[in-house]
Amino acid sequence: MTAPIRYDDDLREAIEQRLARHDRVELELEGRRHAAVAIVLVDSRVGDDVDDPHEFSDADMRVIPGYEGGLDGAMSGVAGGASFVLCRRSAGLSTHASQWALPGGRVDDGETVVEAALRETWEEVGARIPPDRVLGLLDDYATRSGYVMTPVVVWAGSDVELDPNPDEVLAAYRIGLHELARDDSPRFVEIPESDRPVVQVPLGGDLIHAPTGAVLVGFRWVCIDGRVGDDARVGEFEQPVFAWG
Repeated sequence: MTAPIRYDDDLREAIEQRLARHDRVELELEGRRHAAVAIVLVDSRVGDDVDDPHEFSDADMRVIPGYEGGLDGAMSGVAGGASFVLCRRSAGLSTHASQWALPGGRVDDGETVVEAALRETWEEVGARIPPDRVLGLLDDYATRSGYVMTPVVVWAGSDVELDPNPDEVLAAYRIGLHELARDDSPRFVEIPESDRPVVQVPLGGDLIHAPTGAVLVGFRWVCIDGRVGDDARVGEFEQPVFAWG
């Protein structure tokens, strides 16, 4: 088992420096809408995982490409040390209900991606984070649903409190960065609908898929592993069909 990563100033400085030297990809919208997501970095303690209020069934898991059983969808046993915030979307949403997501949403007219990411973090998980906590940006990712997604990496502080908005978020979890650095992550499967590999990030009892999964792999490769340039690209990672809409 990979040990938790300490949440301290050394980690913050290292991540900021790695983002600064990464030659990030910025995509033209070309008719697509612009969205921003926040990778909100927080502290957590081992054993502090909350119970997942979402009820799963094996039939729910069968939509996962390549699924062979053994998953229950629960997000537990993943907290500890430096972490990021992962949300389970509310079941009543009109699109992508009950799916995993980072705090984020559409960039409003007149907003920057940083402003949008921080606004959405406040609206969705109740954490108000000042702009000087932004460490940098990762590569844009184009989604099947017609968005260009820009990931914003944010150092929220060890004392930040999360208060999910129930209209949008069923629950918010602190996932240790060490879980992203597992030897079996990421993994890839093929689907008949595309010649691109579907990325899967194993976390808890589930698999996180693109677009969120692609963003998380990009974060790991740049901010944890220290990759740069073409060695850290995730733009060709495919989404599963259930996330195309």
